[in-house]
Amino acid sequence: MELRVLRYFLAVAKEGSVSRAAVALHVTQPTLSRQIMDLENELGVQLFHRSSRATTLTESGIYFRRRAEEIVALADSAQREFRGTEDKLVGDIAIGGAETPGFSLLAEAARRVRQQHPGIHFRLFSGNANDAAERMESGVLDFALFIDPVDVHRYETLTLPIKDTWGVLMRRDSPLARHKRITPSMLHGKPLLISSQSQVESLLSDWMGSDITKQMIAARGNLLYNLALMVQQNLGYAITLGGIASTGPGSAFAFRPLSPKLEASLHLAWLKSRPMSRAAACWYNCLCDITHSPRGGR
Repeated sequence: MELRVLRYFLAVAKEGSVSRAAVALHVTQPTLSRQIMDLENELGVQLFHRSSRATTLTESGIYFRRRAEEIVALADSAQREFRGTEDKLVGDIAIGGAETPGFSLLAEAARRVRQQHPGIHFRLFSGNANDAAERMESGVLDFALFIDPVDVHRYETLTLPIKDTWGVLMRRDSPLARHKRITPSMLHGKPLLISSQSQVESLLSDWMGSDITKQMIAARGNLLYNLALMVQQNLGYAITLGGIASTGPGSAFAFRPLSPKLEASLHLAWLKSRPMSRAAACWYNCLCDITHSPRGGR
């Protein structure tokens, strides 16, 4: 399986048409069609549904696209890293994980590194802990940012010197917005929007003193943005981390912290078995300087 053919496959998937992909790739349509058919024969699966109107991915094609994107991204990243010299750092740094205000520390380190080494570029992926862990272990991510509760014993980690606060995101005109803090009893009988991660369900169950899944769960999600839209439509109360959705003056949202207080630590993780690239090590050392953390992880 050649890298060139993977790029051909991704182009057809993006364009939704062999003819448009052929133009973008500067190859003939028969050549491109033959390469895609050879790839399907090699894999033993059909990657595309073909019709006179469009070329769309099959279920196998959707799965293969993700793997192809990972392989191509790794190859491109390796090529850029080898263009560097002892005096000139270049390369990609891929960071994934949760959406959290704590990412501002990582962004500050990125800004400082880019000022000194403009040849270093960052690729960001937002997803839950399971998604980030899978991508890091497959080699697509250099680092993953995890929020407790999460099991990080398999990785080297740097615990950031800040914590996120759990609370309830609600409409500003909600009756609960009159309160400064939200207790478990206030949420009984209310429609709740919660994370789809089982670890988070367990954490919130401990806080409530009862199984949260026995409450009225209106929706589950892995990231806040879509849950916030459901809050906006008055579908329920989202139990989430503070500082992600805008709740300032003029906002339609209000955020109230939980009582008893519930906080979450943030961990930057990377694989123990994989040495950092020069670019990744530069950024990591800069982050350690910003957070006054010892280098080397734990």
